[in-house]
Amino acid sequence: MSTTLGRSSLPVRRIGLGLAALGRPGYINVGHHDDLSGHTDVAAMEANAHAVLDAAYAGGVRYFDAARSYGRAEAFLGSWLRRRGLTRAQVSIGSKWGYTYTGEWRVDAPVHEVKDLSAATLRRQHAESTELLGADLGLYQIHSATLESGVLDDPAVARDLARLRARGLLIGFTATGPHQALTIEHALEVGGFDAVQATWNLYEQSAGAALAAAHDAGLGVIVKEALANGRLTARGDAGPLRDAAAQLGATPDAVALSAALAQPWVDVVLSGASTPDMLVSNLAAASLTLGGDLLQRLAGLREDPEDYWRRRSALPWN
Repeated sequence: MSTTLGRSSLPVRRIGLGLAALGRPGYINVGHHDDLSGHTDVAAMEANAHAVLDAAYAGGVRYFDAARSYGRAEAFLGSWLRRRGLTRAQVSIGSKWGYTYTGEWRVDAPVHEVKDLSAATLRRQHAESTELLGADLGLYQIHSATLESGVLDDPAVARDLARLRARGLLIGFTATGPHQALTIEHALEVGGFDAVQATWNLYEQSAGAALAAAHDAGLGVIVKEALANGRLTARGDAGPLRDAAAQLGATPDAVALSAALAQPWVDVVLSGASTPDMLVSNLAAASLTLGGDLLQRLAGLREDPEDYWRRRSALPWN
């Protein structure tokens, strides 16, 4: 079903595709190495990215989310758009600035990405994103804003984002860490944003009330990491999720994504699929209906935010 992102005119559908695992050989999704099957040269990864993008488009996905730090994700997305002859009339594209990819196409890189939320990085990376995605770029987001970073109160960043917004580009931010809710609340006070992207899943639900407030304020709400980087899939050990999936005759990933889709404040839930089969399994979430009793049972998976983010930070890049 088509809708728009918050009160903007950007058309989206309920499930989108995030390209974090498609544009670089190393990522923190559980089992990512097995998904790539050792085929990590640039040409093979571009071909795989295109196959996943094809499956997503065929399955009704119309919002695609990249970032400057996702290796070659923007380049792969741009080459796919050109190959398919797709424009903003058919798809909506978002990307992010603030991290620079430093992995040098290695899984064992000592540092995979470096964060710098300065105005200079914004200007440099916006030019890079525009070169790769052109006029198809519809939403540009601060990557992993936090209160500690100070980016939400940086006057130079605010001026540059306001200029981009005045030219018709939607402006958003993504939140991360155990204090996502505080970041979102402060961003609403600061203003100037059209969308927020944050982590919400059956393990990490602490941002829910803040995301509801953002929704009520007219911002588009995008949920990332709804599968907890693979922990909420068949590769994980969430017993109640497995039981619910068996009861519904579904896969654990589809049930976990459906739980995110059931939140009344969400516009788009991102799949982070790295193979076409994984993408098809994720898309089954759209046809599931989770009853109140089942959602209440799954709510018991909730973890303390500090514990959740500590576990996430310990996941290996594979």
